[in-house]
Amino acid sequence: MTEGNSIINAQLTPLPDKVGVDGLEDKWRAVWDEDGTYKFRNTRDRKAVYSIDTPPPTVSGSLHVGHVFSYTHTDLIARYKRMRGYDVFYPMGWDDNGLPTERRVQNYYGVRVDVSLPYDPDFKPPFEGTDGKKIDAKDQVPISRKNFIELCEKLTAEDEKLFEALWRKLGLSIDWSQTYHTIGQHPRRVAQKAFLRNLARGEAYQQDAPGLWDVTFQTAVAQAELESREYPGFYHKVAFRFEDGTPIYIETTRPELLAACTSLIANPNDERYKQYFGQEVYSPLFKVKVPILAHPAAEMDKGAGIAMCCTFGDVTDVEWWRDLKLPTRPIIQRNGRIVMDTPDWITDPAGREVFAETAGKTTFSARKVIVDKLRESGDLDGEPTPTKRMTNFYEKGDKPLEIVTSRQWYLKNGGTDAKLNAELIERGKELNFHPDFMRVRYENWVHGLNGDWLISRQRFFGVPFPLWYPVNASGEPDYDHPITPSEDRLPIDPAIDVPEGYDESQRDVPGGFTAEKDIMDTWATSSLTPQIVTHWAEPDEASQALFKSTFPMDLRPQGQDIIRTWLFSTVDRAHLENKCLPWAHATLSGWILDPDHKKMSKSKGNVVVPKEPIEKFGADAVRYWAAAARLGLDATYDIGQMKIGRRLAIKLLNATKFALAIGREDENHHVGEAAEASWNPADVTEPLDRAAMAKLALVVRQATEALEAYEHSKALETIESYFWQFCDDYIELVKNRAYGTPDEQGNVPSEKAVKSARTALGLGLDAFARLLAPYLPYASEEVWSWMHAGSGSVHRAAWPVVDPYVEAATGASPELLTWAGKAVEQLRKIKSEAKVSMKTPILSVALSAVSEGVDAIHAALGDIAQAGRVVGKFDLVAKHTAESAAEDAPETEVTVETSELGEPPVKKPKK
Repeated sequence: MTEGNSIINAQLTPLPDKVGVDGLEDKWRAVWDEDGTYKFRNTRDRKAVYSIDTPPPTVSGSLHVGHVFSYTHTDLIARYKRMRGYDVFYPMGWDDNGLPTERRVQNYYGVRVDVSLPYDPDFKPPFEGTDGKKIDAKDQVPISRKNFIELCEKLTAEDEKLFEALWRKLGLSIDWSQTYHTIGQHPRRVAQKAFLRNLARGEAYQQDAPGLWDVTFQTAVAQAELESREYPGFYHKVAFRFEDGTPIYIETTRPELLAACTSLIANPNDERYKQYFGQEVYSPLFKVKVPILAHPAAEMDKGAGIAMCCTFGDVTDVEWWRDLKLPTRPIIQRNGRIVMDTPDWITDPAGREVFAETAGKTTFSARKVIVDKLRESGDLDGEPTPTKRMTNFYEKGDKPLEIVTSRQWYLKNGGTDAKLNAELIERGKELNFHPDFMRVRYENWVHGLNGDWLISRQRFFGVPFPLWYPVNASGEPDYDHPITPSEDRLPIDPAIDVPEGYDESQRDVPGGFTAEKDIMDTWATSSLTPQIVTHWAEPDEASQALFKSTFPMDLRPQGQDIIRTWLFSTVDRAHLENKCLPWAHATLSGWILDPDHKKMSKSKGNVVVPKEPIEKFGADAVRYWAAAARLGLDATYDIGQMKIGRRLAIKLLNATKFALAIGREDENHHVGEAAEASWNPADVTEPLDRAAMAKLALVVRQATEALEAYEHSKALETIESYFWQFCDDYIELVKNRAYGTPDEQGNVPSEKAVKSARTALGLGLDAFARLLAPYLPYASEEVWSWMHAGSGSVHRAAWPVVDPYVEAATGASPELLTWAGKAVEQLRKIKSEAKVSMKTPILSVALSAVSEGVDAIHAALGDIAQAGRVVGKFDLVAKHTAESAAEDAPETEVTVETSELGEPPVKKPKK
């Protein structure tokens, strides 16, 4: 396409005999790949680049329509920005490390890790897929860590091929040469480099501290990964006793933690317990003396209003322990069982015997023992009463979390530093949230942080911490003096690589070194996606140029559910490392609901595999359904919407073919041959054509403003509404004139009037091909190829601007087209009510219209008469009634006063 002085020159290709959406995906996807349509051109000017921090989907199974929903929203913006002239940097990553991948590999291959086993280069897994069935740990074959990682890499590579095939079919305009893996060499180098710099600045630190622990997956869990769920339990009313035996009762759901009790806590304002603050009582069964203390976090209206603080039953215990400097008395191991050795703080012989009965048991079994003993001792008042309590779970776990003391790595995030917290709140204020009401979720999360980000995990498939520790003469690691590598050695695996100044023979021996065994939380890598994709801190010239032209990035699209994890953690990392926001805009998608308006999730079994609707309705149709939903709001999985999208794509094909076919034979061309056309806005001379262009100018302006504000659904609604009006009203009104067909009286339209209609049709459908290109990329590309042969993809064409349509309108009002459409509607209504063919002539008719519509209808009367086949008298009168002024009666704006029909056309017999 060439645009000069607003003239659009078209190269018209031979038109197909039949049109349809089937087959377009394979056809155009191959062309896009061959031509590099979506390839980032490596523009060095930052102002000319639009860069997107695309979410790397977790490669641990299958995608669902929720992914299609949110990734389509991103693609709409990418396509729009590309047509606005930006060099769009639109990479794709695969989040292939972490617990979800490990779980999938364990079930898929029937294996589990045993770190004591050596690597077996000839290992063959017992299974190659188990149809999604979960294999019990006892039936999983133990293998070495290295063998397990190889299986993870193998399976994720296979999954990624399926994911990419689906994304391509959906029509995502991704530059597939910019793909990365969160476990790949480059991302590992970035994650390790960032960590070492955090460590050097004091932002990363290790600490022995109580932390949330999942006993199933045997790993620590961060605050952002918690889910609070309702969990059934029992309240037990238990007596602690003063020196003289006087009881004071607490109510607890976890009596198995009595041996870990450090104190009783009540609210300082609770009149019931003020007299006891500072006194001491003995714990039942174990006879350990504990103080009664005050803390404002104690809830006066919960249970007895006084609670035992155990180390540790829940996060409140941790808060009390920290604030009141209480002793640490842990009895829960990492495996979720009671410790084997009786603690030294239990000195009472009978108490030590009771504890020995619980040693090594699960918390459930230990609870039963303790409750039975409390009954025997008389310290249980009444029987346990059922209750349901909100309990913390790991978001991927099935059992309540325990709090276990262990050595872990932390990264500062404002949870313990008021200054950093305030800075991160300010960063949130700088960020443009779409929709803006999502901003409060970010602020609430940052304000509510009560600890730094725990970034270490006790798993296997992930980015290892690039650390070793000296081993002292006694064979103990010196965790206070970690050994770090130089950045030019990264990435490293400390379990395989050796620190400078040592050799392999010194591994795990006195005077030598030992490797850090933990890996980084998957979010610790994912939080660096802006730095990964823009090649932050890489030494080569090409990477430095890429970083300069793409960072800080323009857009972070993501789900609303990971504001507290991915969005916040990325802001934190960029703030600490780059002293800026990682991107200027964040778009947040809503949930996908099933037809019963329940959130889709694998656990509920109501997930739809996206391949199904794409194959049934086509990618354009599925994209239309996704695009119709506003950011931040939930949307229902709606097949009806997809059917509408399919009809819209087919209508675009049919309307464009129809308009491009007009005039071919007049210029000695057959419809099946190529031709040329020139659509000059100055050639639009007829009132109706100018009105159509005036409306088009308005639509282009409104759609552009909506997309600039990241309101893709509003833009679609604007474009689609006028497209149907253009097809149903305008094309029907002007097609006879465009063909040059004589009217019923034999009058031939002037050459100027014919050219006006053809030019307006060309300008209009050329604009619609571009306006709908982000939404219906396949159908739009197809019609573009018919009218702009050899000019490249519509997705590299310029987004429409209002100037040529304003020029073509020359001051006309878009309302003229609306009034003409209403008049034709009334003419059709006459025939519909008479139950005759629309080709039946109208011998005479009188229409009445409200005064503001009379002049508009008059200006288009010739086109209206031809569209309605009015062959005789056509009168138009103005209404002057109160009814005409009624705002609530739009259907009476144009009405039929009188009419007379001719004979319906004779049906020709079928051959």
